[in-house]
Amino acid sequence: MSRLSPFCDVFYDLNIFLPFVSFPSDPFSLLRMAGFLGDNSLGDVEHDNASLMSVRSVKPSPDTLTKLVRRLRSLTLTLLPVEVDPDSINDPTSRIITPQVISAYRAAAGDFIEALPYALLRARAEFIWDANHNPADYGENLGRAVACEVLARRIVHLAPPDRLTAIMSTRYQHRQIDGDESDLASALEMAIDQHCAIFLSSSESQEVVSALWNGDLIQKNNDDHDIDYVHYSETREHTFWGHLDASRLSVPRYQNIFRIIVWLVFLVVYSQAVREPLDRLDKYHNTLDEWEIVLYVLSLSFIVEDMHKFITLLRFVTWRAFTFWNVISLITDTLLLTAFILRVIGFTAHGEQVDYMRLRSFQVLSFVSPFIWMKLITVFDGYKYIGTMQICVARMLKESGIFFALLSVLAIGFGQGLYALDAADGSTEKPSAVVNVLVQALLQAPNYEKFSQNPAGLLLYYLWNTVTAIVLLNVLISLFSSAYSDVVDDAEAQYLAFFAGKTVGMIRAPDSFVYPAPFNLIEVLFIAPFEFFPHWRLSDKHYAQFNRYAMGTIFFLPLSIIALYESTFDGHKNSWLENWFRGDNEGAEDRPENRDPKVDDPSCEGLQISKVPFEELIKVFPNTQQSSEATILKEIDQLKQKMDLLLKKLDNQAS
Repeated sequence: MSRLSPFCDVFYDLNIFLPFVSFPSDPFSLLRMAGFLGDNSLGDVEHDNASLMSVRSVKPSPDTLTKLVRRLRSLTLTLLPVEVDPDSINDPTSRIITPQVISAYRAAAGDFIEALPYALLRARAEFIWDANHNPADYGENLGRAVACEVLARRIVHLAPPDRLTAIMSTRYQHRQIDGDESDLASALEMAIDQHCAIFLSSSESQEVVSALWNGDLIQKNNDDHDIDYVHYSETREHTFWGHLDASRLSVPRYQNIFRIIVWLVFLVVYSQAVREPLDRLDKYHNTLDEWEIVLYVLSLSFIVEDMHKFITLLRFVTWRAFTFWNVISLITDTLLLTAFILRVIGFTAHGEQVDYMRLRSFQVLSFVSPFIWMKLITVFDGYKYIGTMQICVARMLKESGIFFALLSVLAIGFGQGLYALDAADGSTEKPSAVVNVLVQALLQAPNYEKFSQNPAGLLLYYLWNTVTAIVLLNVLISLFSSAYSDVVDDAEAQYLAFFAGKTVGMIRAPDSFVYPAPFNLIEVLFIAPFEFFPHWRLSDKHYAQFNRYAMGTIFFLPLSIIALYESTFDGHKNSWLENWFRGDNEGAEDRPENRDPKVDDPSCEGLQISKVPFEELIKVFPNTQQSSEATILKEIDQLKQKMDLLLKKLDNQAS
């Protein structure tokens, strides 16, 4: 037995290391779990097919879905009882989100496997809420939230391609903590509301988003605000007249093009309206000129569009969907409306009040300029570079909240102190003078002469300049740098998540007939009364027919261009022409003939490329589908089995 002592030492070391790895007591349980995803088990395939059919025929109730979410939460709490680095969870070869773990979560859904991505994203939202309301366990709950999102992405990746759109678009409800039913939402919409960059940057999510953007998938509105995504090719013939459809204006790609054209026209009109302000002061210039009329008509259409968007977000989504650019739109609309009101008041005023109101209207209209040019970023944000820049700006402004909070508190304190020192001699200036001095110092243009006669005020003013220039501005720079690096380091995923939100946001409102601005004014004045007013109300069938006739007449030219493009120049139909110009990229495909090619060249008779078979070549490749820790543990397990077999044989020989 002395010859076995080295092996005993090895096993002693292994017994120290192996307790960190848990093996099931039943040797067949691991095989059953691993085989849940396998293609070689007929029973598992039949089980999955039965699950898919049952989900398609039976939609889980909010109570059933809530039970599934709670079960997934319990699984995740068991999977991650301690804090884990989120980067290690999202790693493609993560030792935590393994194929066996994915199999366990799929098995946990039972017959509701198509609702599993939605339930996981709902569990993620709850873990994020726990993280934000329990700072002591923030790291643990953040890791669990990331795990739920990663699992949702991996499970969608395993879904059959023909069921992908149903998994992403089917809307569910869950039971909220107060007992009410939540609003209907799909897995794709829930991921967008939570800004799940990991989930939305997956190829499966982007496949659905790209199809929605191009109009290959269209949204079908059902009863009770439910929707379905259906293929447009299944509803129309692939001809010019088949594609001459008023509903094609609701396609996000065409909405974006139309919006770019209208906004460029608006910029030209605005530039003409404010080009010669002296004409506004002419005593004979008492009416709106043609540029002003077009400007305020376009402005009114934008205001109506933004108000409809705000109401839709509050009604069907949540106030959390409001972004920095919604605030910019609100400010722009308010300034344009104020300028118009002041202009109208000037028409009814008398004497010097006429010139005063006209001047104020022009001044307010001038303040709009930075905001409308800033909104130009949102118009072209469908392009990757501008979209990424928009994300960076929005993130930096969001992170600057800490800076402005500190600045506001300190400004109130220093402003009150300087005002009190000014009032010490019995006379005071206007409070606006103190505010002006503080703002000048903040913008690196301090006015030290103002406090030259007051040593105490000068000292306090020095302290304000020191705090703002050295402390607060450096805090702002570090916040901006951190926000910028966070976006740039994950720019691809962030942009794809943003693009998904932009695409779904254009079709999320249950509006089957889209009238882009400024034609939405026609809808409000002449179309909408036949839907809302009782005496004029049309049936759903006649109202839809009325809208199709109206849109077909108003938008005949753009609809004809769209129909001509889709029926003649669409890449899906004429992909052979694109391949002819660009060439087929066959090297990107892993075909069997590419693995072991044969030489058919007569000048190279007897020569071979595949002297060594493909299967022999890849035997030396490392397994990149699992982490290095998993590879080491697997090799240790194999070594242990061999050692057990060797010891058993030696014991048999000794006996």
